[in-house]
Amino acid sequence: MSSLFSLLLPKTFISFRCHSVTRLRSSVAARTMSSQSSQRVFQLRQDPLTGNSEWIVIEDNDQPGTSTDGLLATTSYLDMLNDSRRNRAYRLAIEKTITEPCHVLDIGAGTGLLSMMAVRAMRGREEESGDSKGMVTACESYLPMVKLMRKVLHKNGMTKNINLINKRSDELKVGSDIASRADVLVSEILDSELLGEGLIPSLQHAHDMLLVDNPKTVPYRATTYCQLVESTFLCNMHDLRNNEAKTYDGFRLVPPGLESLFGIKSQQYSMHVDAIEKDIKLLSEPVKIFEFDFWKRPESNGELDVHIEAITAGSVHAIISWWVLQLDSEGTIFYSTAPRWIDSNSEIGVRDWCDHWKQCVWFTPGAGVSISKGEKVHLHAAHTCTNILYNLKKTQSLTHEMTYFPLSTGDLHLTLSPERVAIYGDSIYRQSLFEATRKALQGKSYPQCLVIDDSLLLPLVALHISNRSRVLSLSPGLQENAARYFEVIADSNGFSKDRFEYFREGKANLAKAYPSKQIDLLIGEPYYSGLESGLPWQNLRFWKDRTLLDSVLSEDAVVMPYKGVLRGCAMYLPDLWKSRCCLRNVEGFDHALVNTTLGGCGDLPSGKDSPCLPFFIWQCGETKKLSKEFTVMEFDFSKPIRGPCSGEVQIEFIKPGVCHGIALWMDWVMDEENSTVISTGPDEKYWKQGVKLLGKPVTVRLKGPSSSIGIQASLDLSSNSDLIITHTIS
Repeated sequence: MSSLFSLLLPKTFISFRCHSVTRLRSSVAARTMSSQSSQRVFQLRQDPLTGNSEWIVIEDNDQPGTSTDGLLATTSYLDMLNDSRRNRAYRLAIEKTITEPCHVLDIGAGTGLLSMMAVRAMRGREEESGDSKGMVTACESYLPMVKLMRKVLHKNGMTKNINLINKRSDELKVGSDIASRADVLVSEILDSELLGEGLIPSLQHAHDMLLVDNPKTVPYRATTYCQLVESTFLCNMHDLRNNEAKTYDGFRLVPPGLESLFGIKSQQYSMHVDAIEKDIKLLSEPVKIFEFDFWKRPESNGELDVHIEAITAGSVHAIISWWVLQLDSEGTIFYSTAPRWIDSNSEIGVRDWCDHWKQCVWFTPGAGVSISKGEKVHLHAAHTCTNILYNLKKTQSLTHEMTYFPLSTGDLHLTLSPERVAIYGDSIYRQSLFEATRKALQGKSYPQCLVIDDSLLLPLVALHISNRSRVLSLSPGLQENAARYFEVIADSNGFSKDRFEYFREGKANLAKAYPSKQIDLLIGEPYYSGLESGLPWQNLRFWKDRTLLDSVLSEDAVVMPYKGVLRGCAMYLPDLWKSRCCLRNVEGFDHALVNTTLGGCGDLPSGKDSPCLPFFIWQCGETKKLSKEFTVMEFDFSKPIRGPCSGEVQIEFIKPGVCHGIALWMDWVMDEENSTVISTGPDEKYWKQGVKLLGKPVTVRLKGPSSSIGIQASLDLSSNSDLIITHTIS
């Protein structure tokens, strides 16, 4: 759950220790000075609608209604606790491993579920032996979760049985925090890649400082696997150069020779690959890569070379990986994150859909590695403390021969998300922006264009369409990297460098630099770096920025997009509902009190509602549209923000079924005539949608009596408020 490294909280939050104000490796951290003292943590929160940051204070004795409410509602804790296969596997392994009263250490304790399992297992052993010397120490670093765990322990009568310590595991000391080294370690500090939450450094420190020699552990071992695949969809998510070669718009984001300038991060990308199973061609059998034994100290780094034989011909576009947990030492209790095409043929069986652990994808360079049936390729795998990396080569030749001699770009390398790379390589998307920008520039002799978001595409579009245009870019998220990027590629695209300027002083100072109304075209996709994983309407930051810059716009200035439209659709989402529904009994322990805090849906107290959360709808297991798509609100970007906006709609169903929630997204209308509309709805796989799960599922009948659902929305951007979505069922 949480340990030295925690990836459960949104990236917009960073925490610091209040007594040292030292930035930590972990995204969250806290220290309790004593069990009676009041703990305080400072946490940095970023407003996605402005880009501004503010400090909030988390107090150990916060009362309901404080600014820290909701910090856990967008995490994956609830999804984990709803994973019954995971919970059962841990319970069985803990009961099997704890054979006598002992000292158990739980690292990353979360709500305390594993700690309570350990106490219960020990109670049975104590009754058998008459020995009552067993103890459980629970370590949890994040203060809001510590506060919640205290309530769970109290509800289940476990407060006196578990010593809860609000520290990172590497801060614990034998003799002060814990009386002695622990005999058993239970932990769940795993992410989709396995190592990303700091499994290795956590185990290293535990073995060095906190555990006895040859301890028992749950889990016992983790094994990673991979498989070579061909997939056009996955190829599109990283091979921008070859995708651009298929377009005819006359400019390149990755010009020949500058391939190293631009790409995705060299790390594994987590996603639900079952959702693209029809697009995947398996080119090899699964291959075992690394084993990590929890019961002994792991190495920080490791390497492996393996030759993989192709089972059919194709191009290796990606390497899909997953892991299997062996939870007991005898090898009878397992948990797997493998794709369904693997687990359906194994003894482990297929797990239910859940979002907290996915599969991982490693993209191979360029257009992939072509292989023939029976041909062997050489895979070099390596792991660090937090990542697993791959390098694939043919046994007789290099993976990729450069068509062009690479030019020097220094240390500049722009990294974007795989979805953004796919969007920029999509010919339809590029053509839509091209046509909308061309229309906006019509009739303007020497247009001054201002790009106010982080778009890399629009500056090139504007420069290409009009050879008299001059483009000014703010790039608030990419900043200097964007400035250097445009300097490098301007010449390769045939643009004079004096036609482009990156404004380094920020939008607040733009009016001073351009006092007269000089801007003829204010544009954005809109796209803001860092908001890709957020809710779709957070890109309404474009309207906020446009309002702030109203004074620099000329009398006949064009704003593109012309408007934004909040759209929605009623959805059948049984898997997502099951993963986010309210908890009651989890393996015999009452968890009902965590539901509001963790953002559960269904069975909430009166006046409480589940949050709107971002998901790729198409990756959410079984889904189905039950209604027509509808408009909730419209936002007119041609005018500055004047005040609050609101909208209301009654849903018109077109299919029978069970409605679990509403999918919400933004459509960007690029021009006043509505001739170009860019949708980010459920059918578009490169954008996340917001999902508002209902208080309870609604059965929809097209004939006879049936419930009706109304949606109400309100947003006040002038006061930086969040979008409020409510629903009524009648």
